[in-house]
Amino acid sequence: MKAMRQNDRWRWLTAGAVAVCLLAFTLLIGLLGWQGMRAFWPQPVDQYLFQPPEGAAVMVLGETLHQQPQGEQWRYVVKTGNRDFAAPDFRVLYSQGAAKTRRPADAIVLQRRSGGNAYGWLVELREDNEVLTARDRDALLHQRLVQVHEQLRQASHIRRVQMARLNAQLENLQQQVDEQRQRGTFTLQDQSEFDANSVALQRRFSALAQQLTHLQHESQRDTLILRDVQGQDHIIPLAQVVDTWYPNAMSFGQKVQHFFNQIWQFVSDSPTSGGGESGAFPAIFGTVLMVLLMSIIVMPLGVVAAVWLHEYAGRNALTRLVRIAVVNLAGVPSIVYGVFGLGFFVWLIGGTIDQLFFSRSLPNPTFGTPGLLWAALTLALLTLPVVIVATEEGLSRIPDNLRQGSLALGATQAETLWRVVLPLAVPAMLTGLILAVARAAGETAPLMLVGVVKMAPELPVDAVFPYLHLDRKFMHLGFQIYDLAFQSPNIDADRPLVYATALLLVAIILSLNLLAMTLRHRLRERYRIMTH
Repeated sequence: MKAMRQNDRWRWLTAGAVAVCLLAFTLLIGLLGWQGMRAFWPQPVDQYLFQPPEGAAVMVLGETLHQQPQGEQWRYVVKTGNRDFAAPDFRVLYSQGAAKTRRPADAIVLQRRSGGNAYGWLVELREDNEVLTARDRDALLHQRLVQVHEQLRQASHIRRVQMARLNAQLENLQQQVDEQRQRGTFTLQDQSEFDANSVALQRRFSALAQQLTHLQHESQRDTLILRDVQGQDHIIPLAQVVDTWYPNAMSFGQKVQHFFNQIWQFVSDSPTSGGGESGAFPAIFGTVLMVLLMSIIVMPLGVVAAVWLHEYAGRNALTRLVRIAVVNLAGVPSIVYGVFGLGFFVWLIGGTIDQLFFSRSLPNPTFGTPGLLWAALTLALLTLPVVIVATEEGLSRIPDNLRQGSLALGATQAETLWRVVLPLAVPAMLTGLILAVARAAGETAPLMLVGVVKMAPELPVDAVFPYLHLDRKFMHLGFQIYDLAFQSPNIDADRPLVYATALLLVAIILSLNLLAMTLRHRLRERYRIMTH
């Protein structure tokens, strides 16, 4: 009876600890979701007339973030936007008594690619400085905005895909000619073929350049006139406008639709310069791609090391030393791995590869600079102890009678390992993979030294051979959180994005872990019958 009571105490203690952990995780997700998602909900726009304790009255238009009475005065925090031609995004204002306020239904919000949001009233639309007239001006604005976005999309496709392919073809053609000249096999016929091919490629490149110039010119023709709260008119090109809405005139259904559109734009668009709901797609893509590459590298190395330690090495001084080293490596700070990756992978291995295979590009480095490959290798080294320990524990749980039965039936040790032991250890390997992904996806400090940048001009994957460019720098959600939280010149505007990006990173880690856990569960059920 006494033993049962002690067991009950331990059960309640364990259940309480699990409940606390689940509650803490739920509160974390709730905080990130509330603080991050509210940035995408259209907030009402208020027009204020402030009467400060000293000075003339001030008129302000923007989103009210906070208002609080302080004695006879009122303190207001208002997001006024219009950062490029007025005050900062956020203003703290004091009023003698409550400020006069109203919510104009015709107040418009412009989400821009630079300069943050703009608040005001739409005066007119222009095309080449000629006023456009229509019965429904809002429908005309939406139509023109869609047209401009399509022109910008076509221009981006020409620049990033078609022109990039032609540049790659020209570089390959020049490389072939240089190799033939070095070998001394370059003939007059080769010269004529090179000239003909080069002229054809340059002609196609010039045609694309003209098409790109035309699209860029067409996208800059349409402008709108925005009148601010002070009555001043400002010319804003539609090419700089991402979206427009009238928050004070929107129904609940329109607000919900706008909310989901903003979320989709956040996860599918690229970052913009300065304020606004900057897109996170390059950071999402870079994070997932780096984790996948890291997993491809670390799993074979970790499994081979664990198999050697458990199945072949035996128990001696060498294996004890290796196990001590593995345990110690698991406790090394991640920034130390970043310094090691910069010195060993980037400078030593990358510099050697440049000297051997890319000598013509020197002194401009190809692989001798931080990039995707070195970041994946650094994180693979960081998570290697986790995979080794998890795999070795899985191997130790496999009954010895299975090995002995296989050997008794005439199988070799290698066949026993490959056909009996490793399939049963797959769930443990996936456990190591889950732990490795959970740690690697959230690392930021080492990546700052071996490949992550604030803004990458191109994705590591594109339509140009070899399609996956391991030498390119990339963006990462963890670094984007750090940059928005500590390096942003407009932290008040970017604070909601910090929460939204953190929630996105947690969601990606959970998705990758759930995928691995589902696969582990299926494999565990498949091979469980073999142990009985």
